[in-house]
Amino acid sequence: MKDTFKHKGLRKQLVATLIAKGIKNPAVLDAIDSIPRHLFMDSSFLDHAYQDKAFPIAASQTISQPYTVAFQSELLEVKSGDKILEIGTGSGYQTAVLCLLGAQVYSIERQLELFKKTSQFLPKIGYVAKRLIFGDGYKGLKEEAPFDSIIVTAGAPFVPKPLLSQLKIGGRLVIPVGDKDQIMTLYIRKGTKEFEKHELGNFKFVPLLENKN
Repeated sequence: MKDTFKHKGLRKQLVATLIAKGIKNPAVLDAIDSIPRHLFMDSSFLDHAYQDKAFPIAASQTISQPYTVAFQSELLEVKSGDKILEIGTGSGYQTAVLCLLGAQVYSIERQLELFKKTSQFLPKIGYVAKRLIFGDGYKGLKEEAPFDSIIVTAGAPFVPKPLLSQLKIGGRLVIPVGDKDQIMTLYIRKGTKEFEKHELGNFKFVPLLENKN
């Protein structure tokens, strides 16, 4: 599969859509403009790759809407070299965005089919995460903590305490919280037990499943 001039043109249109919806971070917009999203999708959806929509991928999961990816990425305020934990590798599209932003990405996926596919696919197209892990995202990754930021890419009915505890002081957790619809929530760690909480609007995600593995 190639990345053609047509694809690049469609990405420019997608970036214009995201700017119109309020995305401002130039590095995030550059990442969306650079990454060939069509390569992350099943061929039957190629015509839809640069629409601002979520689409189904393997294991009953979805590739997130580009606006959602950009919105969450912007909230992380990524600096080059930041150590970031991603809960839910999925297609690897969000992982690729974080890699392009200069982060050291540790990403956990609970669906074995997706884990195997994405582990092979991401390096093949030039996006190298620090570590891809098959496991339960609710537990985080204690052996690599603390993290500058943690991003959750599935709807969580509650905020897993291990994720809060694995943030650095000053670190940011971006997580969609809720059952059927989720509220995008940002937690900033202010001290050992002190967190600042911001609720930033309604989104819709596939559910984060616990104890899957």
